[in-house]
Amino acid sequence: MWRVTSTFALGERLALPTATCLTFRYKSSAFQEPKKSRQQPYPQPSVPFRGAERGSFFQEQPNVGNVYQEDVVLQSFLRRMLPDSVFQEISPDLESFGARVGAEIHEVGLECERNLPEHKPFDAWGNRVDQLLTSEAWKKQKNIAAEEGIVAIPYENKHGPWSRVHQVAKHMLYSSSSGLYSCPLAMTDGAMQFFRGSPKTASNPIFANAFSRLMSRDPSKFWTSGQWMTERRGGSDVANGTETLAFPQPDGSYKLHGYKWFSSATDSDMTLTLARIVDPIGHYVQGTKGISMFFVEVRKPDGSLNGIEVQKLKDKLGTRQVPTAELLLDGADAILASEEGRGVRAITPMLTITRLHNSLSAASAMRKILQMARDYSLRRKAFGKAIIDHPLHVQTLHRMEVDTRGAQLFVLDTARLLGLEETNQATEEESLLLRIVTPLLKLYTAKMAIATISEGLECFGGQGYIEDTGLPGMLRDAQVLSIWEGTTNILSLDVLRSVVKTNGQTLQVFFNSLESKLEAASQSNFVELKEASKRLQGSSNNLKELLKDALNEGPTFMELAGRDLAYSLSRLYIGSLLVEHASWTEATQGDAFVAQRWCEQDLCPVVTNFNNGHYSQTGQLQNRTTVMEGYPQ
Repeated sequence: MWRVTSTFALGERLALPTATCLTFRYKSSAFQEPKKSRQQPYPQPSVPFRGAERGSFFQEQPNVGNVYQEDVVLQSFLRRMLPDSVFQEISPDLESFGARVGAEIHEVGLECERNLPEHKPFDAWGNRVDQLLTSEAWKKQKNIAAEEGIVAIPYENKHGPWSRVHQVAKHMLYSSSSGLYSCPLAMTDGAMQFFRGSPKTASNPIFANAFSRLMSRDPSKFWTSGQWMTERRGGSDVANGTETLAFPQPDGSYKLHGYKWFSSATDSDMTLTLARIVDPIGHYVQGTKGISMFFVEVRKPDGSLNGIEVQKLKDKLGTRQVPTAELLLDGADAILASEEGRGVRAITPMLTITRLHNSLSAASAMRKILQMARDYSLRRKAFGKAIIDHPLHVQTLHRMEVDTRGAQLFVLDTARLLGLEETNQATEEESLLLRIVTPLLKLYTAKMAIATISEGLECFGGQGYIEDTGLPGMLRDAQVLSIWEGTTNILSLDVLRSVVKTNGQTLQVFFNSLESKLEAASQSNFVELKEASKRLQGSSNNLKELLKDALNEGPTFMELAGRDLAYSLSRLYIGSLLVEHASWTEATQGDAFVAQRWCEQDLCPVVTNFNNGHYSQTGQLQNRTTVMEGYPQ
């Protein structure tokens, strides 16, 4: 039978006209309500991907720790080269900064790429506003750079020639986590070098103010500088590519009119740029002799742009964090910074600085990807064990380590030479050596960085290809290193130019330096160093013999061999630095192994390729025939 009672509201559920309270209960002698079992229900099997669950395994990400403590080659170089009093003074700074990079700056750098700069040309009412919008992380990097004295250190000059080494070491810790803020800092350092060497800085209050701001440690006063040299024709040929005109004004200043096709760090506070001065009858000089350097403050006192229109932000493969733009100079107020017609010459000391920065960025990125890959190898398991326990993986990391140590020592040794040069303590031989190794350093470390970072991404498997990890951006950003401040071929020609202009003195000094570094190996107890030294000496002798004959081959031969020559000189020099470092009394067995492995490669590809006929007329013809094959002419 059915019993009807009124116990709870079912009006809505039954769609009754009123909220009637009903309960239906069926009672029968044959069918009783089941009694609750006292037994526990059977356990349900674990279903790893049920509902909102995502499985039980989550890969632990690599850790970025104290990047100074983890960099044994940087520490050992500083202990070996610096006076003990200097090392004891700067080491705590690097120690604390290395911790700050891992705890704070690394994440700020990643945020710079997550929030890229934007250009707002007009407001809602059609007014030209040219707002350049950058992220808070980008602005924070500027404050960090000021507080830490990344630009200021060599100009404060607390440690004489070692101040530059201190700066480069610190920037090497910073660069790869700076979110590419290292780019405006490089140009700022270049501008500082220009102002320090200019007699106008002391006499011109505008230049003196700029100099003090560029080296300030106060974030509210700190300036960065751009370098707006590249125009539509682009490339390194600024003598024929500069079309910007400078019109003299009654007060001695100038108005600039031109189009800057590639202006990195458009958000900088000031810039140095090139233009041709127009005389009263409208004439100006073509070629190198017509180019002068000008100082421009990017904004007027009221905050508006100084006769500058931002046409567009560049859509680049990498370095997207840096606001790079095409700019129209339409009457920008400027002050002549160089001597009239000496603008290209004024660039030279700036190039030395920016090429060094390019190289330290390369070495920094190599070290960072390797540190992360090493840490990851302890956290990632494959085939039942951590990948650090797979010998093939360790071999890959070791080969990356060899290249990274070579790049770091090359950068630090060049910083040592630059420190001596800019404090007037360099000998003539050291100045000549700096002249030839600077382009070698830039061209070779750039190529090493691209290869090493690409290899490093493989160490993370598929995660190395995923944007969220921040790893792919490292490879994109590295690609520009072989283009900025001169391509590989341009720098190879610059090496040849240094040889020709000094009547071969730079080469002679280079080989002398090589031999002096190898002498230390004879006193070492490491057997590996003796073999490495022997290979270096033999390759050096072969190169000398080739160069004697090359002088009779003519300029075409030298140009054709220029790139391979630059690679050969770079490999020999890095090899000598590794041998020298491993010959130090406190060197480790690892230092000796690194030197040995480096010297096992072909140290002189220019000799090998000469013997294979790469530079002969037949070889040139084969090159062109192969390249143009199938192309309609």
